[in-house]
Amino acid sequence: MEEYLQVSEVINWQHPTVLKLAKKIASRHQTSEAIAKACFEWVRDKIYHSYDYQMNPVTCRASDVLKYKTGYCYAKSHLLAALLRANGVPAGFCYQRLRLHDNGELYSLHGLNAVYLPEIGWYRIDARRNRQNVDAQFVPSKEQLAFKIQFPQEANFQNIFWEPLPIVVEALQAFNTWNDMLINLPDIPLELLEKFGLALRVDINQH
Repeated sequence: MEEYLQVSEVINWQHPTVLKLAKKIASRHQTSEAIAKACFEWVRDKIYHSYDYQMNPVTCRASDVLKYKTGYCYAKSHLLAALLRANGVPAGFCYQRLRLHDNGELYSLHGLNAVYLPEIGWYRIDARRNRQNVDAQFVPSKEQLAFKIQFPQEANFQNIFWEPLPIVVEALQAFNTWNDMLINLPDIPLELLEKFGLALRVDINQH
């Protein structure tokens, strides 16, 4: 579990501004589950999704997401993990593969988090920010993510990584504007999962 509490260049939770916010959020709560929910809701609601709001710059490090108050789903997951780890709550990274448009053939990875809650174990949460037809919530032990798997080439991955996937970090660091990032979103075709160490997750309610 120690891996899921580590600091890194991207998950730089020891940065003063990240630490300050983490402690401020935690000061109003007593349990790790309550702290985790508060951190999740803060990132979901206070950090603007880069595409939804067409905001620059493209962020990656947790401290930069906080500084600029914007990020793609991946970057928001980096900040959420940093806030959780700063409060001693183990947090990791999960991914889905989603179709970008209902009638298109373009796919991309979608980034979210898993948090370890003493009462239930690992619990996936998605802080991308809600909008029409997106209603992600923190309601253990029910999982209520932003997106459901609907199409044949979409997928949930069962992995919980302690660091973000390199392909995600590289994409975030390669582009400066939200629209450049939009046309270069990272993707991993299902036939290449083994190369990237990804395993499919089978959910009873998945369709």
